[in-house]
Amino acid sequence: MLKKLCPAWTTSSATTMWPLTLRRSSKRVPQVGWKNTWEAWPRFRRLWSTSRTIAQTAQSSTKCLMTRHSKVVSPVLILDLISGEDELEVQEEVPLEHLPEGVLLDVIRISRWLVEYGHNQDFMNVYYQIRSSQLDRSIRGLKEHFRKSSSSSGVPYSPAVPNKRKDTPTKKPVKRPGTIRKAQNLLKQYSQHGLDGKKGGSNLIPLEGRDDMLDVETDAYIHCVSAFVKLAQSEYQLLTEVIPEHHQKKTFDSLIQDALDGLMLEGENIVSAARKAIVRHDFSAVLTVFPILRHLKQTKPEFDQVLQGTAASTKNKLPGLITSMETVGAKALEDFADNIKNDPDKEYNMPKDGTVHELTSNAILFLQQLLDFQETAGAMLASQVLGDTYNIPLDPRETSSSATSYSSEFSKRLLSTYICKVLGNLQLNLLSKSKVYEDPALSAIFLHNNYNYILKALEKSELIQLVAVTQKTAECSYREHIEQQIKTYQRSWLKVTDYIAEKNLPVFQPGVKLRDKERQMIKERFKGFNDGLEELCKIQKAWAIPDTEQRDKIRQAQKHMVKETYGAFLHRYSSVPFTKNPEKYIKYRVEQVGDMIDRLFDTSA
Repeated sequence: MLKKLCPAWTTSSATTMWPLTLRRSSKRVPQVGWKNTWEAWPRFRRLWSTSRTIAQTAQSSTKCLMTRHSKVVSPVLILDLISGEDELEVQEEVPLEHLPEGVLLDVIRISRWLVEYGHNQDFMNVYYQIRSSQLDRSIRGLKEHFRKSSSSSGVPYSPAVPNKRKDTPTKKPVKRPGTIRKAQNLLKQYSQHGLDGKKGGSNLIPLEGRDDMLDVETDAYIHCVSAFVKLAQSEYQLLTEVIPEHHQKKTFDSLIQDALDGLMLEGENIVSAARKAIVRHDFSAVLTVFPILRHLKQTKPEFDQVLQGTAASTKNKLPGLITSMETVGAKALEDFADNIKNDPDKEYNMPKDGTVHELTSNAILFLQQLLDFQETAGAMLASQVLGDTYNIPLDPRETSSSATSYSSEFSKRLLSTYICKVLGNLQLNLLSKSKVYEDPALSAIFLHNNYNYILKALEKSELIQLVAVTQKTAECSYREHIEQQIKTYQRSWLKVTDYIAEKNLPVFQPGVKLRDKERQMIKERFKGFNDGLEELCKIQKAWAIPDTEQRDKIRQAQKHMVKETYGAFLHRYSSVPFTKNPEKYIKYRVEQVGDMIDRLFDTSA
């Protein structure tokens, strides 16, 4: 009809808008012909103005309704929603109501009216801005909930519902990611002793200290990522009821940008912090990347599904973050291995009692952490093509029909070779450090303690299986090194037992009176043994062998050898009249010598 009234208006947007607007007003519009076109124009203007006024009123009403009634999803409800992924048994679905049902129906009616009459663009802008704000606030609220829960309890927050509530379904605790403290707690179980603060200093910053804080931040970020996926899925479901189908993807893309950008920015900050930590050799901070990267990879399929239809720039944000984390993780692994090798040999940072060096405990803790992230760490190494560095060709016979399993096997070999490299660097460094000691016996005790510590950690964890992938004789090699150091230590007692060894004693004829020279020789043998025994016991009492089993083994072997030699010597000369003061030279009984050796490596004795 408008085209008949004024052909020139056919190029205007009013061509499509006015017939729609006039449908409900047709009874009030007079029949118009060419002769009264100009008389009808004021009425059209009034109808146009009325239509726009109604649309603006509808949009304002929608904005008011959504602003007033949109709800931020509570942290407890989000955690319930996330925990549902790990439930084996069927659980009732966690309710997630963004808008009250009545309000949602009103918003849907208004939306359909606006779409029908061509006023939907402004409405969609209002919709995505309000829902985007609620999505972002919900995720921020979850993060803040982690921080408050942690600060109030004094320990890292475990995201389980604190108290049963009538209106909130209770769930089992969310499975927490492998974190830094897990490795340290496990290692305490592997070692049969505590180091009691006797560790030597290392140039590497210890892996202890800020672990609680790191745990909270890591867990918070991981759960915020999962929360984004679940909330974004829920937002899309809501959006499909309100927004026209041909505008849904674009509106959804705009809606999630603030929350997604916040997560990506925080992830990049974690990467940046890891780079700085590498520079200052604080590898405990770098470890936060591992659980986060693993979770991002596990969550990526859901991410991709949620982001279907969004812009390429939106889809590429998560893969870009994953690549950054893989790069910084690989850099951390390589730098850690180099720092193990190059940790300086300084007398001031060596344990005076020969106990386990802090460098050893740090290296083992770091490697132990990798057990929880074998695939992640292997993928880090593989992503940087470090296989060429390690020269690890894959056996064609091991080729799988699945490219994934083939890659997994290669990554496993890479990680095994990397661990062997770290252990090799550690052994070289320990050998170099042992030369700082002037006493070869203390040097042997130091190497023994460190080798034994490493072996126990390997044996009582999956590290030994991982090492065996590329070095099957590692366990036997460490045992040989330990036995070799025990023998080296035992040689320190030769200067004591040589005084009384039978091969060094002259033969005396029974009943023949001793000459002065012979009596003096016997006195010197007793005196040399007594002085050497007292000196060694005094010195070695301050040394440490923290492993109870090894300590008893070394004591018993040494006690058996010394008691046997001293007993034979005492039996031969205790009845020989070589002095008028036998108590001056025969100071110890055989049992007393054994008791003295039993107090070696024990400062409290």
